[in-house]
Amino acid sequence: MKDVKQMKSLALAYMGDSVYELYVRHHLLEKGEVKPQQLHQAAVQFVSAGSQAAVVQAWQEDRLLTEEEEGVLRRGRNAKSGSVPKSTNVQTYRYSTAFEAVLGFLYLSGRTERLETLIDYSIKHVEEGSEHS
Repeated sequence: MKDVKQMKSLALAYMGDSVYELYVRHHLLEKGEVKPQQLHQAAVQFVSAGSQAAVVQAWQEDRLLTEEEEGVLRRGRNAKSGSVPKSTNVQTYRYSTAFEAVLGFLYLSGRTERLETLIDYSIKHVEEGSEHS
């Protein structure tokens, strides 16, 4: 694999999206969710652009990211993807892409422990947010 630091943000986000979904699915199965419809509905709250953008905000408020991760986040946020889903706005979608780019970067860099730290934080943040709504 080529140098991860040189990869395009959208490529990192493509990988990060998949990695995050895998961890979310694993988390839901561990919690005892088993019906496919319930699993899908539960997973959506984690992987939605809005949830991911909210997690990025929390990462920044808690100063969780390293300087390098902040750089990846910035590049991901500024990446032009071409189209934005109707279900969200441009800013939210860009933060969602940035979220996925950071996870993809960590995964492809082989930094599993750091990746899992950020994903665990993200899952807890989304779950706590859904309890308040």
